[in-house]
Amino acid sequence: MTEKFYITTTIPYANASPHIGFALEIVQADVLARWNGLLGKDVFFLTGTDEHGTKNYQTAKKKKLDTQKFVDRNSRKFKELTKALNISNNYFIKTTDKKIHWPGVIKIWKILSNKGDIYKKEYSGKYCSGCERFITEKDLKDGKCLDHPNLEIQDIAEENYFFRLSKYSDKIKRLIETDRLKISPKKWKNNFLGLINEGLTDVSFSREKKHLSWGIPVPGDDNQIMYVWPDALTNYLTGIGYPNKRFERYWPADVHVVGKDMLRFHTGIFPGILLSAGIPLPKEVIVHGFLTVSGRKMSKSLGNVVSPLELRKKYSADTIRYSLLRSIPFGDDGDFSESDLINRHNNELANKLGNLIQRVSGLIEKNGIEKTKNKLLKKLRLKQIERLFDNYEFDKALNEIFAFIDICNEYVQNKKPWETKDKKILYELADSIKSITILLSPFIPESTEKISKQFKFKISFDEIKKPLKISKMKKGDILFRKI
Repeated sequence: MTEKFYITTTIPYANASPHIGFALEIVQADVLARWNGLLGKDVFFLTGTDEHGTKNYQTAKKKKLDTQKFVDRNSRKFKELTKALNISNNYFIKTTDKKIHWPGVIKIWKILSNKGDIYKKEYSGKYCSGCERFITEKDLKDGKCLDHPNLEIQDIAEENYFFRLSKYSDKIKRLIETDRLKISPKKWKNNFLGLINEGLTDVSFSREKKHLSWGIPVPGDDNQIMYVWPDALTNYLTGIGYPNKRFERYWPADVHVVGKDMLRFHTGIFPGILLSAGIPLPKEVIVHGFLTVSGRKMSKSLGNVVSPLELRKKYSADTIRYSLLRSIPFGDDGDFSESDLINRHNNELANKLGNLIQRVSGLIEKNGIEKTKNKLLKKLRLKQIERLFDNYEFDKALNEIFAFIDICNEYVQNKKPWETKDKKILYELADSIKSITILLSPFIPESTEKISKQFKFKISFDEIKKPLKISKMKKGDILFRKI
């Protein structure tokens, strides 16, 4: 049976339109999905939207909208983003889907309850509707949440169901320390181990219906609505068919792609739920940083929130994808600017890659081509590029590929095939373009598809070592027009 690869993004709240930070996450996940597809694996890529919870309910209420219609409208924008950025996801899950999502969530609740891991108690504490969680004084600065300083912290006292996460704290810690639940990059593993040094505490699993009527009802208790953790986190199971057995084809997840603010939930609460339910844990959680815009944190009050859907109206999907992946080292915070996007498009995609394709295809159309051994390919550091993909170092992988593009452009200049009419030189260059295109296909899929059709080869990792079979060619249109 073909090896499987199951990858997920987080599911963002459907209380607003997507911003550029989530575009980074979904593009990074797409690169990994496409890379593993290139390697011949059976890939399943899941994304979607989290549509329950206080945040969505309160925002809809403020706008005087029906909550379902409100979340449907925003969810459509996230779905539109997957198309706008040429994302290859297999399924888009909505947590309001009563047919696909709810049955699995209810089953998980019942399993945990039957195991004695869900209990009811009175609770009072401080609640941040932005974080969708109860927080402690140490999470606050001047009485405000560090991540949501514009929101009022609520003092809540009510009777809720709780999950015995503390019961699984030591086991989760050991699993992370030994990399049986791997967190990458390593600094985020160390960060999380520092957070849970004193142990994980039990977490609220429900809210009273009078405070939150929007969500999945707790089985057997009409006065309680499930809180975000048993609902949203279970999407990774329901999105591939849970509770039906077909989910076992893809579970456990090979990679969860999450932002650094989501780390504690995916490596603390979710593993606890799975351990309680007797379901295998995911293999790895990889963590990306935040995006700033022109050096400043994105904020509505500053007016610098970047909409990827608006950006897409001005630039191609490949240009946006390339800029995000080339500029921001995985796991770190990074800065996004349109001027950087334009510079990279003009100087790298147009001047380097586009120029190489135009020159070589034009010379082949004029002079023909003759098969020979491609000695130029020895300068492509293929093993290093594979290692960088394995380490999620997308920016460095692109550095390596573009270093080889530079070598090919220098080869054209040095060998002067427009003077010598050397058809073997043109073959070496065309065969090298094949390898470049295949390696770039996870990053800029639309452009590489055009190149593969022009040079008549299939986009597959196996094709890198197969000689190019081509006898003639037309120059074709300019691949990247300068901005």
